[in-house]
Amino acid sequence: MILVTVSSARGSAPRDAGAWMVVTEHGTRGTIGGGQLEYMAIDRARTMISKGETRAEMDVPLGPEIGQCCGGRVRLELSDVEATPPEPERPHVLIFGAGHVGRALARALSLLPVQPILIDQRADELAQAPNLATTNLATRLTPLPEAEIRTAPQGSAYVILTHDHALDFLLGVEALKRPDAPYIGMIGSMTKRAKFIRFARENGIDPGRLTCPIGAGPDRAKPCLDKRPEIIAALTAAELITRLTTPVSSSQKYP
Repeated sequence: MILVTVSSARGSAPRDAGAWMVVTEHGTRGTIGGGQLEYMAIDRARTMISKGETRAEMDVPLGPEIGQCCGGRVRLELSDVEATPPEPERPHVLIFGAGHVGRALARALSLLPVQPILIDQRADELAQAPNLATTNLATRLTPLPEAEIRTAPQGSAYVILTHDHALDFLLGVEALKRPDAPYIGMIGSMTKRAKFIRFARENGIDPGRLTCPIGAGPDRAKPCLDKRPEIIAALTAAELITRLTTPVSSSQKYP
């Protein structure tokens, strides 16, 4: 089994330094970016396996000569290993509300490198969640959903879309008390947003980090008008994963 690691990447490259894949005689796990670069790395790794080599390096210009047009340069380290590297810990995304949009969002996030957790007070709604055997989704039935926010791991994100506006507001205030939260989203209209802002301020909470409405699309001046659960879920998943993978200053305000 050969571990292929991107040791350095200059210019435009498919993946950054630290990306890895594992190559065996008959399969692969992970990716260093796909395309011709990956095919070359797989071929070299399998040659190492067949010849009993334990270490190798590749310095690959990503230009026309290998059928890629990135224009950068990548150095790869290849080494024989007995075990694959552990996956990095996935940030938790707590989804409050297992209704149509909540279930659709849980399904969308289950395909991404996050740990979605669908939370509700209603067992019948949670029972309709995507099949846990085929996804990385977790579900929690609780009479006190706000307590889940207080005990959530550092860096967790929160998406609030319950059937009860009063509960949404309670959860929103609890989430805004977490300075480590990279994303706090709430389903609703601009009217609901305005009401929540008043509610939060009356309770001594700065609402500036709240994203509401969620899933408005790339242009908030012209939000998406398609209200189907799957569309809202897709736009929210894109919005959330962008926030999780884009460093921001602690003082930045979100719409």
